[in-house]
Amino acid sequence: MQQGADMIVFTGDLVNNEAKETVGYEEQFSRLKAPHGVYSVLGNHDYGDYVKWDSEEAKVENLETLKKKSASFGWKLMMNEHVVIEKDGAKIGLLGIENWGGNLRFPRYGKMKNAYEGAEQYPFKILLSHDPSHWDMQVVLEYPDVDLTLSGQTHGMQLGIEIPSMNIKWSPVKYVYKNWAGLYKQGKQFLYVNRGLGFLGYPGRLGIWPEITVLELKKV
Repeated sequence: MQQGADMIVFTGDLVNNEAKETVGYEEQFSRLKAPHGVYSVLGNHDYGDYVKWDSEEAKVENLETLKKKSASFGWKLMMNEHVVIEKDGAKIGLLGIENWGGNLRFPRYGKMKNAYEGAEQYPFKILLSHDPSHWDMQVVLEYPDVDLTLSGQTHGMQLGIEIPSMNIKWSPVKYVYKNWAGLYKQGKQFLYVNRGLGFLGYPGRLGIWPEITVLELKKV
């Protein structure tokens, strides 16, 4: 809101393990409104893969609860699909896929082919994909007309040092993720990796500030 955004996007990991973690935050999440909508995708932690469930049914029910929660906030959860955003006569294809990571410890639920099908016609495409390794390993190689990918996942490991004026940017997460925070470019394609708002593991950050990213797109 104060930013006056036309559209709000969230790139996954709403919870660390279980849907019940959203309890108590419903009002805050529901206050997120934008003229062209609020869109989200799932991150690896949203599936409940790191919990020992009593049954497979319980795990499935947890994910369904999270999906219903997202809908109750007024968010459009994108599951390997795309929508069209129109403003001032311009059309943007917004694609959103389930988690797709380079680390084989994370199941690849994302189906880029499904999200991309039918979006070829739009002159500018934005992809919401939780894990930035997806950009290197599939998007750049197979989908050269996806202009901008928005990711998260790394949190900058909640530990590092960034001094833009001295071109210093370091975190131990760089040894795991090639692209771990900020803007990256390859050819005509861009990736932006958000540093996240919350935490995983220890409840704190040192040198890597929580982030809300404001991006402005301009016609050229």
